[in-house]
Amino acid sequence: MTFQELQPKISAIVADSDTLRDEKLLAICQLLNENVEYYNWVGFYFANHEAKTLHLGPYVGAETDHTVIPFGKGICGQVAESNANFVVPDVAAQDNYIACSFTVKSEIVVPLFVNGQNIGQIDIDSHVIDPFTEADERFLEFVNEEVAKLF
Repeated sequence: MTFQELQPKISAIVADSDTLRDEKLLAICQLLNENVEYYNWVGFYFANHEAKTLHLGPYVGAETDHTVIPFGKGICGQVAESNANFVVPDVAAQDNYIACSFTVKSEIVVPLFVNGQNIGQIDIDSHVIDPFTEADERFLEFVNEEVAKLF
């Protein structure tokens, strides 16, 4: 399924008034994981600005030990500070990478803004080296714009 075909499905999940927020986030993770071949782990992290930590929210994929990540640590922690997308074509070449699994070869993290504040991010791991393009970034920005409506 193309990103263009997935967009109305994301919007429909967000608009469903009978579903709780975490259920919607999980449904988005499932949709992306099942329909984008190289999205092998899809999840959300949410910021605790007082503690300067990220906390794992709904996700689909292999279990992770990284349920709390300090700001600045790893790719997710860097995005919490930079407020910018971060694409890692090859995690083996990245100094500040927190290894999740030997199967993970690349990662993309896109911040989630609500009223101009970075409240979290969508994090995607792939078992393929360098699969992410600018189209992935634009699509995931769209996903986060939709998700922001839930906050």
